[in-house]
Amino acid sequence: MANEIHLTVGGSQRKTWPAGTPVGEVLAALEGETSQRPVAARVNGRLVDLSFPLQEDAILEPVYPGSPEGREIFRHSTSHIMAQAVKALYPGTKITIGPAIEDGFYYDFDAPVSFTPEHLQAIEKMMQEIINADLKVRRRELSREEAKELFRRQGEDYKVEMLEEISDGTVSIYEQGDFVDLCRGPHVPSTKRIAAFKLTGIAGAYWRGDERNKMLQRIYGTSFESRQLLEEHLRRIEEARKRDHRKLGPELDLYSIQEEAGPGLVFWHPKGARLRVTLEDFWRQIHYRSGYDMVFTPHLARVNLWECSGHWEFYRENMFSPMDLDGQKFVVKPMNCPFHILMYKQKLRSYRDLPIRWAELGTVYRYEKSGVLHGLMRVRGFTQDDAHIFCRPDHLEEEILRILDLNVRVLKAFGFSEYAIYLSTRPEKSVGSDEDWEKATSALRAALEKKGLPFEVDSGEGVFYGPKIDIKIRDALRRTWQCSTIQVDFNLPQRFDLSYVASDGSYQRPIMIHRALLGSLERFLGVLIEHYGGAFPVWLAPVQAVVLSITDAHVPYGEGVLASLRESGLRAGGDFRNEKIGYKIREAQQNKVPYMLVIGNREVESGMVAVRERAQGDLGPMSVAQLIERIKKEAEPQS
Repeated sequence: MANEIHLTVGGSQRKTWPAGTPVGEVLAALEGETSQRPVAARVNGRLVDLSFPLQEDAILEPVYPGSPEGREIFRHSTSHIMAQAVKALYPGTKITIGPAIEDGFYYDFDAPVSFTPEHLQAIEKMMQEIINADLKVRRRELSREEAKELFRRQGEDYKVEMLEEISDGTVSIYEQGDFVDLCRGPHVPSTKRIAAFKLTGIAGAYWRGDERNKMLQRIYGTSFESRQLLEEHLRRIEEARKRDHRKLGPELDLYSIQEEAGPGLVFWHPKGARLRVTLEDFWRQIHYRSGYDMVFTPHLARVNLWECSGHWEFYRENMFSPMDLDGQKFVVKPMNCPFHILMYKQKLRSYRDLPIRWAELGTVYRYEKSGVLHGLMRVRGFTQDDAHIFCRPDHLEEEILRILDLNVRVLKAFGFSEYAIYLSTRPEKSVGSDEDWEKATSALRAALEKKGLPFEVDSGEGVFYGPKIDIKIRDALRRTWQCSTIQVDFNLPQRFDLSYVASDGSYQRPIMIHRALLGSLERFLGVLIEHYGGAFPVWLAPVQAVVLSITDAHVPYGEGVLASLRESGLRAGGDFRNEKIGYKIREAQQNKVPYMLVIGNREVESGMVAVRERAQGDLGPMSVAQLIERIKKEAEPQS
């Protein structure tokens, strides 16, 4: 082993260090060059602790807490501190897993007490004591058998079970004080590095996510490198609570989930149905203008259709159980694509017929476990804004470009202009030749590059039949939501033996593109509710204007105004109850109606309306015609 090694640090020129120097010592010598302190490092691309001894020439890159990798290390280290605090406070607690997640971390416990918010306060206090103690975090490597014996002595049955499934002969553990956990790492060098944290909630969770296993207690939390960042995050959480679609949806009388009917099944109330119809009408119009045709397909089919498509083999656990009809097995559809394929096969297709673009707002049904159902975001029956394009190979890139253009237009109309884009490649469990996968992936990549859209490669996250582009929109609270997807499929056309007659008279295989712009309408509407906090723009608002009478004497004129608004095509309502006008205005404001039209003596005499706008307040008197023109102008989607 060399006595000296050469290190290239942070892209700067190479420097010489004694072999065995810890990473942290090298980076500490460079602290004057940066105001940040790293929490870990990459050595030749491998993430390591700051205590890692450098034994060979390497490229050394510091990992700071504000980076995505740094945040993950920071938060996972905090989850260990939480687990240490829980075990100290509640002897007999068994620990399971405690990963970092988006915006925080959690740890699942098999504890002798049922955790409450009061318990969280005690745990936070103990965590702060552990942080203040500045405990060194040490990594040790043990043989798998040594680690099993260590955790068996501690009564940590879940850790022993995890070790039984690890094939590596050597594993790593992390120690801080008297706390030990099985972990790959890396971690912060000492507990004092955790500057600001907060425990945010309690939930139940089955061990390994399997409802046949024991129910554990999950404690959620988050941590940041500064108190200011934590406080900003907590403010965002509070705002997210206020915007929660599960709270706002019922309050605004948009939808409900009826227990008598079953979980995960959505009932759209009149106002919610108006919102949904407005969205659907816009969707259909923009598709017709973009060269698509609409289709409708059944809600169930014979099982052998799904066997042919591959869904029965690759997706069965997400499908409902078959039902017997006339001695045959039928199942409700989880996807629309095989139905569109059957229609394609209905007659012989020419190369001149392609591309064929078929779109459908198709309702599908998927079996989701009750524990993951979540308002509109995760349901069992939902409608996809689905489309399938059958095209020739020479059409492929151009069709993907057209979809990307349409995608941007549609998302912009709903108020989304920021997104993260991912190119998902072949998963381990998949079908099709390497050549076809490479063609499909290259076409997606080329379209993104031609459009100049930045993207990340999400290795192994494609669907079983092909690679895809996923577009995650960013909402008003800077959260990301998966909505749009573009998937290239060489597989299903082969499975169903699709063909078209080429210009030379030969039979050729078309390529199929699966495409959704909004994804599930239910989920997208849930995102919209939270994005706008229920205060939808005028073009989407279920009720665009409400007419409010001051007394019963003003009702006849108010009814005439309401009729004029409706005849002009506006979505309008009237509140002619015998209630005080202040009460009516407050209620309309709570219902987030864009325009409130107050009718009193002056309005009746002048033939005008007194206009209040949801955000701006009083706008003064207007004629009904002026108001209609104003609302109609605002009611145009910005696509």
